[in-house]
Amino acid sequence: MDDRSQVRTADDDWLDAVLRDEGREHRARYLADDGFTARIATALPAPATLPAWRKPVIAVLWTVAAGGVALALPGAVADATHEVVRMLSRQPVSLADIAASVVALGMASWAAAAIALRSD
Repeated sequence: MDDRSQVRTADDDWLDAVLRDEGREHRARYLADDGFTARIATALPAPATLPAWRKPVIAVLWTVAAGGVALALPGAVADATHEVVRMLSRQPVSLADIAASVVALGMASWAAAAIALRSD
């Protein structure tokens, strides 16, 4: 470390002091470009953006894919449904439990849709 890193104020740490000194040196070495940088920045093309329809289409495609898998593997879907029903039928289920499950599934679906359809 050099002597510049030892300069401290009451509320700074050594890294802040070093960065401040480096910034001061950089500003002193600045070369005026007579607006060249600004002209180049304005001449750059706009950043590429995704079309607005992309996210809803992706959400629909995933839904169709899940439905396609369910239709292509009806035995697996039936077996999984049978096992879920078998597990649930061995335990008492109240209307409040069903309502809580429906609310939880609704919240999960809403959250997934919100994530898939958000605009960045």
